Amino acid sequence: MRLTHLGHSCVLVESADVRVLVDPGTFAHDLTGVRDLDLVIVTHQHPDHLDVDRLPALVAANPAARVLCDPGSAPVLADAGVEATVHDGPTTVRDLTVTPLGETHALIHEDVPRIPNVGVRLDADGEPSFVHPGDALDAEPGEVDVLCFPLSAPWAASRDTTAFLRRIDPAHAVPIHDGLLQDRGRAVYLGQAEQLGGERTRVHDLAGEGATEFRAGE
Repeated sequence: MRLTHLGHSCVLVESADVRVLVDPGTFAHDLTGVRDLDLVIVTHQHPDHLDVDRLPALVAANPAARVLCDPGSAPVLADAGVEATVHDGPTTVRDLTVTPLGETHALIHEDVPRIPNVGVRLDADGEPSFVHPGDALDAEPGEVDVLCFPLSAPWAASRDTTAFLRRIDPAHAVPIHDGLLQDRGRAVYLGQAEQLGGERTRVHDLAGEGATEFRAGE
């Protein structure tokens, strides 16, 4: 499996010869060169995960790609002219199984209504399992090889993130949702994740690193 962090919560996953783009939002880098996608997955409708201005062009440039989304993003995508399917059950793309995780966005504040949030798990024989939770820490994905985790968010404290890492205890953890951090602050959050996260977990900061390979069992 190859994983590329494309800014904030946007990641490109290449597994079992299937190319999956998750959460192409407003904080993502330039996506005009992202091609040959099989799936685009939107976990929820917040702009930093769903850029309605750029997504139509991205989908048009990848005509073979299906778009899967949470229930709340479906009408937003329809208004943007993007055809999408609500991700409410396992989907198979060739040898890759795509499973939805969770239902609701983490609580931001009591005065802010909670919206749907559906994370995703990817599995294929001979490939590491992969999980992107979107904006929630309550999913129960089971044993995970590669877990994306939010580094900083208005809805999460560092203790929430490290508790999430300890509970899931993946072999590998990749920080995402980092678009609000400057470099020194980012280093602090990374250090806490490395020191206080899962017992067996190795944290891999992929920001600016390009495509990085992960192998099953390693």
